[in-house]
Amino acid sequence: MSYLDQAHPEIQRPVSNMLIMASVLGALLLNSLPWEGLWLSLRPDFVAVAMLYWCTHKPLRFGIGMAWAVGILADVSDASLFGQHALSYTVLAFGGVVLSRRIQMFDLREQTTQVFFILLLTYAVYALVHWQVSGQVAWTYLLGCLTSTLLWVPISVLFQSMRQMRVDRE
Repeated sequence: MSYLDQAHPEIQRPVSNMLIMASVLGALLLNSLPWEGLWLSLRPDFVAVAMLYWCTHKPLRFGIGMAWAVGILADVSDASLFGQHALSYTVLAFGGVVLSRRIQMFDLREQTTQVFFILLLTYAVYALVHWQVSGQVAWTYLLGCLTSTLLWVPISVLFQSMRQMRVDRE
């Protein structure tokens, strides 16, 4: 049974805080890979997708405060304007926590539409701060929004499979 068909969801294990933090720190490491040229503008925001997953599926464990702290870590690791990622990730977490029930109501294909708009708002906040600092709009950030949305499906399937309870049929 795949995660795409949620007619009969399987039992899930409780998520440990270590799994949540390891996935977000792993995504932070993926964000710090050396990207250049066109690949830099196509780079998905791995941290945003991982945080959005945990904000929608475990909103009481990973919320706005954790998103702000991870955003500060992302600002330090990216050497960007201090607070730029923190502000955009806070907006992302707010959207994920507020819309968590709505997003979980849909199957994975329909979730990507909802996720796209949340990520678009996050990227718009990031681009707005960049525009205020540098005086120019960075339209290439929107390409990253598309690739981050495409990353939602494999990340969701991966995290969901880590949470599945294995049941013996005998």
